[in-house]
Amino acid sequence: MNEDQGITVGVDTHKDVHVAAVLNQAGSLLGTRSFPTTTRGYAQLATWGIQAGGQLEALIIAAPEPVRRLVRGLAGKHRIRVCAAFRPGPVTDPATATKVALRSLARRWLALQAEIDDLDSHLTTLVTALAPDLVALPGVGVDTAGQLLVTAGDNPHRLHSEAAFARLCGVAPIPASSGRTDRHRLHRGGDRDANSALWRITLVRTGCHQPTKDYVARRTAEGKTKPEIMRCLKRYIAREAFTRLAGPTPPALQTTAK
Repeated sequence: MNEDQGITVGVDTHKDVHVAAVLNQAGSLLGTRSFPTTTRGYAQLATWGIQAGGQLEALIIAAPEPVRRLVRGLAGKHRIRVCAAFRPGPVTDPATATKVALRSLARRWLALQAEIDDLDSHLTTLVTALAPDLVALPGVGVDTAGQLLVTAGDNPHRLHSEAAFARLCGVAPIPASSGRTDRHRLHRGGDRDANSALWRITLVRTGCHQPTKDYVARRTAEGKTKPEIMRCLKRYIAREAFTRLAGPTPPALQTTAK
């Protein structure tokens, strides 16, 4: 397959499981897989969607039986490592040709994964050293903390208050009252990458942070909708994050601001 080939991942969402499908630019199905609707499941779905893994899956599905037998029952990195270790020899038949293709894709995947792991290790070191208090917040990972740092560094003149930071991140409440209804709606402006980071933090907390789970249950019992609860949580998390960013400006942020 062409290395520059565009890949599209579509997800059919359900209560307990999400089903993802990978298509190429021609609309051909490259593979499908189901993931549980848990924090770990979301991470697995994201990882699966960005791998040369969809192409590998498609090749295995269409491979001759002797080749499929070699990887049957294997999954994840174990299957990729087995494919990378293939020694097909001269290409004389479809089975051998398939082994060559699988080996090429698997080795490319391993090389890209090694590169990702190396870059992630550098990112972890930098973000943890720059904002340890931010990373220590429940549900905050290196990626989301890094995005909030970038947002703050790109807009130092807008960090004069936690309310201003909330608006910068697109989580400031906007009145949407009508008649006897007193409510607020989601803010659609601001830095959408920062907003996405806050949404991911919120999603993690609602799944594995007991105080947040208790809050969701209480607000649900009060009649609040899920979007309203998510808006409130993102606003609260933005306030927490701001207190970790509002101290003395880190050198990295000073450099970015210049």
